[in-house]
Amino acid sequence: QVHLVESGGGLVQPGGSLRLSCAATRSESDFSINTMGWYRQAPGKQRELVATITVAGITNYADSVKGRFTISRDNVKNPMYLQMNSLEPEDTAVYYCNAAVVRRGLWYSYWGQGTQVTVSS
Repeated sequence: QVHLVESGGGLVQPGGSLRLSCAATRSESDFSINTMGWYRQAPGKQRELVATITVAGITNYADSVKGRFTISRDNVKNPMYLQMNSLEPEDTAVYYCNAAVVRRGLWYSYWGQGTQVTVSS
């Protein structure tokens, strides 16, 4: 099992910043965490990709957050971060951490419980 826990959400005014963190813990050492990502789901909408990052540090962003959000990770200690700047009301959503994990040749997808981000004046 891989357990993901998000933190750092909250209420912020438009134009403000927040930094989300995702802490990953593994129940067994043979779980290999590969690509990690952030997704979000606004009320009444489907969950959507925000950003992903590979083990090699290659990043991918949704067009709506390019230039405002930065994803990063620490491959040794396994936390992942999402620095969110110039936040807009449209960024309001529950943000979820995701990890693609390999164990004994099989791939698994794990999700955190989510953290609420609200952008409002």
